[in-house]
Amino acid sequence: MSLSIIILAAGQGTRMYSELPKVLHQLAGKSLLEHVHHTASMLETRGIHVIYGYGGDQLIEEHSHLDVDWVEQKEQLGTGHAVKQALPNIPDKDLVLVLYGDVPLITNETLTDLVNAAEETTFSLLTTFVEDPRGYGRIVRNGNDEVSRIVEDKDASNDEKRISEINTGMMVVNGKALKQWVEKLEDNNAQGELYLTDIIEMAVNDGIKVNAVQPYSEVEIRGVNDRAQLAELERYYQLIQAHQLMRRGITIMDPGRFDLRGDLEIDSDCYIDINVILEGRLKIGSGVRIGANCIIKDTVIDDGVEILPNSVIENAVIGKACRIGPFARIRPETVLNENVHIGNFVEIKKSVVGSGSKVNHLSYIGDSEVGTNTNIGAGVITCNYDGANKHKTIIGDNVFIGSDVQLVAPVSVSSGATIAAGTTITKDVAENELALSRTPQKSMSDWKRPEKK
Repeated sequence: MSLSIIILAAGQGTRMYSELPKVLHQLAGKSLLEHVHHTASMLETRGIHVIYGYGGDQLIEEHSHLDVDWVEQKEQLGTGHAVKQALPNIPDKDLVLVLYGDVPLITNETLTDLVNAAEETTFSLLTTFVEDPRGYGRIVRNGNDEVSRIVEDKDASNDEKRISEINTGMMVVNGKALKQWVEKLEDNNAQGELYLTDIIEMAVNDGIKVNAVQPYSEVEIRGVNDRAQLAELERYYQLIQAHQLMRRGITIMDPGRFDLRGDLEIDSDCYIDINVILEGRLKIGSGVRIGANCIIKDTVIDDGVEILPNSVIENAVIGKACRIGPFARIRPETVLNENVHIGNFVEIKKSVVGSGSKVNHLSYIGDSEVGTNTNIGAGVITCNYDGANKHKTIIGDNVFIGSDVQLVAPVSVSSGATIAAGTTITKDVAENELALSRTPQKSMSDWKRPEKK
């Protein structure tokens, strides 16, 4: 039996107090909707249909990379009305899984159980038991302990409000039956909406048994209605990721102060200190040590690299056994080969640095090629921008550049050259030459320091 999936994502989310559609708000660097879609796409499905409404153009643009059928709900008239919009595109013989774009932590394991349960009776419902069921629809069972209907919180009697089993909204239903029941929905309720949950009672009246399935964790069914709930789920999700990494041989000094906001491929025996943020797509080798307060994004890091505290690395390739920081900034399109040292308050931008070279203190290297075993002293600047265009600096192997040197690009320093401290280089330097440009030092014996009047 084929499976079609509907994700409801049409709401604005007024309690978010935001111009963004609610499902565009991010959890761990991805939108709420993308989390749900990712889990849904792990199932074998005929297609995924996303119901959109508020902010639809922005929603579609931000998720253009997702393989979905976008279906507009022009008026928000309830969950039953939302599901109805997608049904013409779904074959009668399919099972239909209904998900919610603002419930991001639902797992593949739970959804698999839900689908399997529907294959037995053509109808399954995800429910769970909570200590405080206020605000949720209650599961009403008959004398045989079978699900008979759902009553929404605003429509529930006092006895029904004491029921602790709640509806999550997620269900799997036979497509043909779903179409028939949705057509019969009425809006005679406190909300004046078409409740999808009303089809439960219709199914029971038609002799269909509704199989109730529980999630592996109550957190899976938590929705996001405001920013406080979003923050709670963020921390929970980060703890999940941290514990998964630790079980794979990664040391995380404090899982409560770790953030992974993307996709990480990492080998064992790595060490991650507190307040580290990993973003985008990352690949990290074995034995890598990352100090406190580092931010690393879209980067490949080879084995044995040490990144000292407060360093920022983005869209770079870091070779084996490099040492970076503290307080270093590695900007996009930088490649550091093996055993490179980038020290405190050094910034590297769109440059390639050869094996064994060092840029240890307070320097800026931009739009450059640096050879092997070259030493660049403190305060060195490649002057790569003339106010209109960027120019390149090429530095060869075994070059020694003294402190406080300015290299005015375009310029080339050949292998073996030495540049004296305080020099401004405006012309190419040949191999093994010494280059220096200094005004003569003067001393005045009768000098008197000015005094404040």
